Amino acid sequence: MINQLKTEALIIKKTTIWTMLLNLFLFIMKVIAGIIGNSTAIISDAVNSAGDVGTAFFVMITGKFSRKENDDDHQYGHEKYESMVSVFLGVAIIITVIEIAKAAISTIYGYIFLDIPIEKPTYIALIAAVLTIVIKEAMYQFTVRASKKANSPSLNAMAWDHRGDVLSALGVVIGIGGAMLGVVVLEPIASLVICIFILIVAIRIIKVGVSQVVDQAADTETIDEIIAVVASQKGVIAIDDLKTRIFGAKLYVDIEIAVNPEISLQLAHEIAEKLHDEIEAKIKNVKHCMVHVNPLEQKR
Repeated sequence: MINQLKTEALIIKKTTIWTMLLNLFLFIMKVIAGIIGNSTAIISDAVNSAGDVGTAFFVMITGKFSRKENDDDHQYGHEKYESMVSVFLGVAIIITVIEIAKAAISTIYGYIFLDIPIEKPTYIALIAAVLTIVIKEAMYQFTVRASKKANSPSLNAMAWDHRGDVLSALGVVIGIGGAMLGVVVLEPIASLVICIFILIVAIRIIKVGVSQVVDQAADTETIDEIIAVVASQKGVIAIDDLKTRIFGAKLYVDIEIAVNPEISLQLAHEIAEKLHDEIEAKIKNVKHCMVHVNPLEQKR
């Protein structure tokens, strides 16, 4: 278990370091391209990249902390800290979306009602937006794979943040392209529309994080896998009760089984111990399984 936790922490560290470096590059590139290319959308997107640098650093620190071994003050581990980060990321994305939407609405309002002109962007801004899509999609792919290897909710949330950035950059491309063709108001309109898609991503991230903090039960597929493992164990007559709870990125299982009341206490203990080991070995992400044995006539 200790080696697994260290491996997961190392994966998170490497992924977040690469994320910070790439987002720093994107931030610098977007600021330069936005100023030279006359694109407020690119500059707004640069602010988002700067925020992503800080987010990645926060995920790295929390990822290491959440994989500490159990201690006297945290006897069930520290995994929930990472789920709380997922909620934080979702909220941070929503705040970013609100700021982008406010800027877009202000630009549209000024253009339509106050006759404030919108500068036509140049090819430099368009190239920067396209490059952002390519880099962010690559970041999404390697981050989502890393999240599966490290079993990390916060990395998964960060991956979906990258996918949201892809959608945002796509809106910028559409807007800049339309503005270059003469429909300058299309740039802020496209940014506003894309905000809706990013908002959906943020809500999804928050929902997953909250479900892990409030001890939500495992999904039906996992429950069926547990039942199959129990059914394969010699000496187990029936399942009296089965409860599961998601604890951060891990799963806790509490199960009551019915056995022949005529067998010895030693044999009943061996059945329970074998079932405990099998569930922890065969069911993904199970951190601990508690097995209680009932004589068959006491079945509820």
